[in-house]
Amino acid sequence: MTNLSNAKGTVILVVGDLVIYFFSLILALTARYGQFPSRALLLDHLPSFSVLFVVFLLVSFIAGLYDKPVSFVRGHIQGLLFRVQIINAIIGVIFFYLAPVIIAPKANLIIYFIISTVLLFVWRLVMYPVLRVSRKQPAILVGRGEEIDDIFEEVNGGISYGLVFKARVGQTLSAAETVEEIRKAALDNKASVIVADLNDPVIEAAVPVFYSLVFSGLKIVDAAKLYETIFDRIPLSMVGKRWLIENSSTSLGSRRTYDALKRIIDLCVAILGGTISLVFYPFIAAAVKIEDGGPVFISQERTGYRGRPVRIYKFRSMSGNDNGRYGKDGSSRLTVTKVGKFLRLSRLDELPQFWNVLRGDLSLVGPRPEFPGLVAVYDREIPYYGARHLVKPGLFGWAQIYHQAHPHHAVSTADTRDKLSYDLYYVKNRSLTLDIKITLRTIQILMKRLGK
Repeated sequence: MTNLSNAKGTVILVVGDLVIYFFSLILALTARYGQFPSRALLLDHLPSFSVLFVVFLLVSFIAGLYDKPVSFVRGHIQGLLFRVQIINAIIGVIFFYLAPVIIAPKANLIIYFIISTVLLFVWRLVMYPVLRVSRKQPAILVGRGEEIDDIFEEVNGGISYGLVFKARVGQTLSAAETVEEIRKAALDNKASVIVADLNDPVIEAAVPVFYSLVFSGLKIVDAAKLYETIFDRIPLSMVGKRWLIENSSTSLGSRRTYDALKRIIDLCVAILGGTISLVFYPFIAAAVKIEDGGPVFISQERTGYRGRPVRIYKFRSMSGNDNGRYGKDGSSRLTVTKVGKFLRLSRLDELPQFWNVLRGDLSLVGPRPEFPGLVAVYDREIPYYGARHLVKPGLFGWAQIYHQAHPHHAVSTADTRDKLSYDLYYVKNRSLTLDIKITLRTIQILMKRLGK
């Protein structure tokens, strides 16, 4: 089936960038010395530049150069690429002029960045039209509900998907009518793909039809999996007991290995980060104390792994600490202080939570822990809300990156239901690769916030 996500496109861009980095180095040495570089000359430069190549990829990722393809003609990518190259150039200068390295390229570095910037620009100019997918397979969408509506609008309105929906079936029809409509729609529109909500009981009756259509060359795609691929979240309509069983197990070898490695990483980062963060404690404490004379630290009870209570610690950023006990209207009476606003913007208020990570209450990456009082409300109002507690909560998570309407210091069932779909995506797809992606995206968000 045609690639429906940007995963393959990202891999192509990353590999292409690495090739360009290496090729640019060869061209730079050729231009600098007037001849193709010898093996000895190349080997003198390659070890140091290889370190920079890895750093350049990280900078590009954080900056968003590997996000879903954006229209090149809008000028967004050109400007972003130029800014990334400026940052990379500064990093290169610092690396070669301050770090103890074998070579001191000077002119080589300047020539390298001129050549690599031009080649990267041309590379993306050539590749983005390819990644947009000009030829789209005709498809039929079978299902009903808001999530099916979202799929239809996104795919037919997007530029980077390999499908176009020619018809929709099963919105108001009975099981028998749906079966007949699927046959007719597939034939009339010469569809090569059928995307169906296989969790819908009405559509489930059409499974025998799908079975016969497969042998006629059509491809059947589960709408829930397509939704997850497109939106990076789990459609809550597919979450049930079966889903919980499939995604809660930690007994599999791969999950046990992942959990062990993640704990080792948590310990190493918590020890290093917690120790370094002590440098900032006196300055933050003084600022908090000077503003209103209140306590510097607060502690709050939150719901942790498997619903167990954990106590986390923070620098105080509000006028008090209500510990999540909100009034009848479901909102806090407290206000964010001026110092607290900066602490929250920079996430410095959460530095004490390195010690929670060290103790094992939190992980670096995972769903953010919620107040027990709010958990009790959401458990009643949102089906399977407790599924987010199948993994250890974290300092930062998938929902904090993509969910923009997080309910701060208030009860909001609608926003929390939306946020849950991102938390469950992490529960299902948790891996070291995803943890690294979340960490880099969090750094990107913090840089944008502080740059405003």
